[in-house]
Order: sequence, then structure tokens, then C-alpha cells
Amino acid sequence: MIKDLWYKNAVIYNLSVGTFMDANGDGIGDFQGLQRRLDYLQGLGVTCLWLGPFQPSPMRDHGYDVADYYNVDPRYGTLGDFVEFSHACKQRGIRVIIDLVVNHTSDQHPWFQAARKDPDSPYRDWYVWSDKKPDDADQGVVFPGVQKTTWSWDKEARAYYFHRFYEFQPDLNTANPEVQAELLKVMGFWIELGVSGFRMDAVPFVIATKGPDVKKPKQQFDMLRTFREFVQWRCGDAVLLAEANVLPTVDQEYFGDDGDRMQMVFNFQVNQNLFYALATADTRPLAKALDVTRVPRPSTNQWGLFLRNHDELDLGRLTEAQRKRVFDAFGPDKDMQLYDRGIRRRLAPMLRGDRRWLELAYSLLFTLPGTPVLRYGDEIGMGDDLSLPERECARTPMQWSDEPQGGFTKADDPVHPVISGGAYGYERINAAHQRRDPSALLNWTERIIRMRKECPEIGWGDFQVLPTGSNAVLAIRYDWRNNSVLVVHNLDDRPHEIALAVDGTGESPRLVNLLAEDHNDPEEDGRHRLVLEPYGYRWYRLGGLDYLLRRTEGPVGGAKRS
Repeated sequence: MIKDLWYKNAVIYNLSVGTFMDANGDGIGDFQGLQRRLDYLQGLGVTCLWLGPFQPSPMRDHGYDVADYYNVDPRYGTLGDFVEFSHACKQRGIRVIIDLVVNHTSDQHPWFQAARKDPDSPYRDWYVWSDKKPDDADQGVVFPGVQKTTWSWDKEARAYYFHRFYEFQPDLNTANPEVQAELLKVMGFWIELGVSGFRMDAVPFVIATKGPDVKKPKQQFDMLRTFREFVQWRCGDAVLLAEANVLPTVDQEYFGDDGDRMQMVFNFQVNQNLFYALATADTRPLAKALDVTRVPRPSTNQWGLFLRNHDELDLGRLTEAQRKRVFDAFGPDKDMQLYDRGIRRRLAPMLRGDRRWLELAYSLLFTLPGTPVLRYGDEIGMGDDLSLPERECARTPMQWSDEPQGGFTKADDPVHPVISGGAYGYERINAAHQRRDPSALLNWTERIIRMRKECPEIGWGDFQVLPTGSNAVLAIRYDWRNNSVLVVHNLDDRPHEIALAVDGTGESPRLVNLLAEDHNDPEEDGRHRLVLEPYGYRWYRLGGLDYLLRRTEGPVGGAKRS
């Protein structure tokens, strides 16, 4: 029984507890600090928080090397602090989803320690072993240039163990029924503590067959159905959001033909082609990506949309020529690139701090088909620190004010350095300054989020890309419950004039601008003529100015399903 499809019109905000707000002054963010900032997030319009890993960990991979699935790392507080935080979110109408990192554990996890010490241990088969190093051990590494193999020798176990990621992250044997049962217990534990779902890390690897004799892994999709059934038995409106950077020919398998697997999947195909469009002002590959990821699926399923996240901007699905264009535009220096496939910068410096370009990018994020996911700090235009290794450059502490350490901590030496000085230092870019400036990016983001929530057609409706006569201009129309929204974006740095036919009957309605007062009436031929400034965007509702009185209830009335 699905009680509420709340995620269809949600605004998700992704953060790491350790870099958001430090309450006790030890230089590390914690749950008490995060709880103090919930009113800020509520005011921004966020409806769901996605937390990065916060369980106990040696922290060799930013917490993705989990050592205990049933606790909170002492750096961040206690289980009691988490429950208080969860309760405070519920009071404000903010849901919480957390990272579920179950493809691998830390090599310090008690399960792995028991498995390596005794071949007869009940935990031995919880991991993947081989007596000799497989011939293809150097194939399939996730981090080229940093990671050299997927099989490493363990002296105590006297065997090789499989690790799709770093050598300190041994893969769980997820095909083992005992492992699957334990993973369900982990999910049930956190659901009881108030979470509304999970962002599942590295899903294609979680469900892949593993072993020394596996040359071409097969995807065990039924495992996803097991996960989905369990979380909805425990909590009818719990959601699973899959990180699955797969081809469009495969993505339906993650949703399930009957919508019985993942409710949400990140749309990497659209993400990568969106950055190509931003780099080249050519929207045709983006329009194609929208089309090929538009497959028949139940209304319970939804794409997750993002610009930048906690990882690198992965461009692996683009052609070599397309990838070069994006590198040249947004990451031309070698130290801006990562793993031979991506860019490790934050959005604002990638777009050169150009306010027009940033607004365009975020307007696209909030109006493409799916649910928008915002990365912490992007609402104020935070930058990156390229002196930090790998992905750490885009994981610096939140910049709250121009106080020392950006108001993030009272400590003189935070675990993660705060960006200071230059165009993106906390002295210049911080939430406190921008809250007082009505024209600041923070307040613009708050307004655009509010408008996105007032346009449930984007999250719920069918869409069509309309011809504009210009490769630089993308126009999308959404229809849902006899209401329609039209969004138009000019990705070029020069103005474009277009003519749009928005209604097949030949009688186009008035276009009511949702962000300004320049509404648009059709000309004699029934088409709308628009002049879009460089990086210009428009959000329109089709119909008269009384649309607010005539429109339906939105997701509140449409979210109940049986």
C-alpha cells in the first residue's frame, strides 16, 4: 500500500553532517549543529534532506567505508542526537532520507574482521574471496589513476578479496541470503528512527553477481524488489532513490515494469547532456536525452535530477568529442579533472561566477522532468578548493557568515578547511550576507523553489519538447489535470527571438509569466513571439490570470494511491 507519493513534488537538499554546522566546537559538524540550522532549510523551502553517511567509519572515504550500520559516528553525536534531529525535522514537515552504503563495508567492520580471521567463520561468505588473483583483476576499477586493482591479498585470510572500490572497502557478497536479510534489518532500524527512505549507493554494483569466475556480471534485479517490498511494509511512504549511472536501455529495469523496484533513479543521462548543452548552447542532445529517458512507467516512479553532487561530474556517457567540449568549457586544467572521465569542481566556479548562467542552470534543474536535488552551499554559490585531493575539493564546510571559519565552527583548526580569500572565500560568499540582500542568489533560490512547488505539473505531468527554431533554446510544456506549464530557456550568451505554437488547436492561450509581469499574448497567427536575453529563462502558465482560482489542489489531492 503506497500512502503518499510525496517525492513527486519534493525539493531535496543533500548535505554531509560533518561539513554543515559544528555545535560543540571540535571542528566537525554534528547533528546538534544541523538541528540548529533546520529553520534555515525550512525557510529555503526544502522538503526533504538527504544525508551523506554518518555511521561509525575510519573516514578513509568520507564515511562511505562504514564500520557499523547501527550507530552514529561519535564525531557527529549519538543515536539520541539523531532521534532529536529526526523529530525536529518532522515538526517542520521536512523528511529525511539517508545514504544506504551496502555494496561494501570498511575493512575495519567486525564482519570483515571475523571473516578474515577464520575460514569457518559464519561471516566468511559475507564477502567475496579467491585463492588466486583473477586474471582480470585490473579491469573494472571505479577510480582510474587512483585505484589499480579490484582484488587485494589479505595476509590473515591468506586469500584475495574483491573490492569494486578502494582496497579498504571489501565488497559484501550481496547474493548471500544472510547478507540480504541483514541489509533489510539495517533499513528497518533507521526507518524506526524516523527516516523516510534511502539513497542507495552504487546500485548496479550492489545487485551484480560477484566472484573470481564472474567475467561478465549479471544484474540481480529481483533484489531491488525485495528491498522495495520491505521498506514499504515497514513504512508505506518510504522511498528508495537509486544511484545508477546506466544506459537508457537499462534504466527501466531499475524501476521495474510494474513499478515494483526503485521509486526514484538519478537521471545521469540528462545530467551529462545538460552540461554539454550549457557548454555549447546546443540543446539537441539534451532534448534527445529527455526523449530516450521518457519510457512508459507507472506514476509511482520518478527521476531524480541534479546539477552537481558530492562526487565528480561524471561525463562518461558522452562521446569523446562531447566530453572534450565540456572539459574545455568547465574543467580545462588537469587538476580540475578526475578519473579520466569527470570534473571535480563545484557549480559556481564552473560557470565562472556568472549570476545569469547560474540562474539559468538552476532554472533548468527545477523545470526538467523529475524531482530536483540541490547540493548544500549551491544556494549561495559556494566554490571549491582544488588544493584538496580528489573529491574533497567540493566537500568543504558550509559558509554561514564572515566570522572566523565562516561561522561553521568555533575551532581554530577544523577537520575540513573552510574556503577563505578570493572570489569564493567565506568573507565574501556566506549565507548571512545573502539573507540581508533581497537580490542575492540565496533569496532568488528561495523564490524559485517556492514557484517550483506551486507547479506540480512538472513533477506529475506529461511533457513535450516544443520546436523553437533555435538549437540554443529549449521549450518544454507540461500538462497535468487540465493545467499546463511552459518553460523556455536560452542557453546561449546572445539573445534569441523565437516563435512558439503552444496549442495544437491553433488558438493559443495567454502565457502568464510566473516570475515577472511581462505576460505574452498570441499574435494573429496564433503563435507566441518571445525575445530571450542571453541566458534568459521564462516560466509560464497557460491560461488567463485567474489560473490560481481554477487550478486543482496539486499533489495533495493527487498523491493518494492504493
